Amino acid sequence: MQMKLRITVAAAIAAAAGVAMAQDMVVKIGHVAPVSGAQAAYGKDNENGARMAIEDLNAAGVMIGGKKVKFELLAEDDAADPKQGAAVAQKLCDAKVAGVAGHLNSGTTIPASKIYNDCGIPMVTPSATNPNLTKPGYKTTFRLLANDNALGAGLALYAADTLKLKRIAVIDDRTAYGQGVADVFKKIAASKGITIVDEQFTTDKSVDFMSILTSIKGKTPDGVFFGGMDPQAGPMLRQMEQLGLSNVKYFGGDGICTNDLIKQAAGAKTLENVVCAEGGASLEKMPSGATWKKRYDAKYPGQFQVYSPYVYDAIHVLVDAMKRAGSADPKVYTSFIGATNYQGVTTKVQFESNGELKNPAMTLYTYKAGKKVALN
Repeated sequence: MQMKLRITVAAAIAAAAGVAMAQDMVVKIGHVAPVSGAQAAYGKDNENGARMAIEDLNAAGVMIGGKKVKFELLAEDDAADPKQGAAVAQKLCDAKVAGVAGHLNSGTTIPASKIYNDCGIPMVTPSATNPNLTKPGYKTTFRLLANDNALGAGLALYAADTLKLKRIAVIDDRTAYGQGVADVFKKIAASKGITIVDEQFTTDKSVDFMSILTSIKGKTPDGVFFGGMDPQAGPMLRQMEQLGLSNVKYFGGDGICTNDLIKQAAGAKTLENVVCAEGGASLEKMPSGATWKKRYDAKYPGQFQVYSPYVYDAIHVLVDAMKRAGSADPKVYTSFIGATNYQGVTTKVQFESNGELKNPAMTLYTYKAGKKVALN
């Protein structure tokens, strides 16, 4: 009986040791985007990309510092609101996440970046394009696509050099993103001899633009630039058609350059006048874009917008730095992000010293027969 008891105890100790050895090191990664409100389609797409990355990393059995890691996603909603974005950033700091993929909007990302810097957590934004994001020089801030200087300039050059437009009205939604990309467009367009015939302002909550567009119509523009997002661009395109502005080109940055714009425009013929820009290669020209998109569509049919592959890469960039550092501690691995040389879905990821992406691509798009089509 005593011998049997000893064997049982020994087996229990061995089993407990085996369980302890089998336990994974848990690493939490945060993701933030608006998954409620008018921009929820963007946010859900981004969060889908984050979940795919976490699932793939866990399936791969990643080792960091000789330990097997289980990754957990802490997904938060900032509703595209700067105050909520700051609150969520502090929540992720308090949760001691190892890193953050996000935020989506420049208006939420810029204030959040200071909070992450102050608590020592690196963030890689997949979509915030305002150049002011990297101006403070935080060593925790990284951007995975071209900024508004490239997008606004590219659109202005296309308007002047390719379309030979002469008179353009500018509207922006007064957000950090919308105003930023509009300012760059105006500056470059004016330098190319385009006359800015009118400047109007709205908000990122508005859906009625009739008075603004009526004023613009009186200035006889051959183009309109809108700095803002697709929940405003769609109704604006419908109302332009109603006012007889059907032959006026319509420009915008990545904020309007979505598949959802097709639904938002609700059949307006003016959709085919759109020329928009994204800070990256088209899916067809991304290193693994087409293959990745097939996997995404199988998991999340009909939900793809723009940025999910960038979120997917953002999380892999964080984990790549952890692996090279041999640690998931932000104090240890953050400095390794700056030395990233990672082949992602979207591009070969390398960073400038200020956290901007090296050699970012830019793609112009239009809409034909109800489909988004690359121009370059």
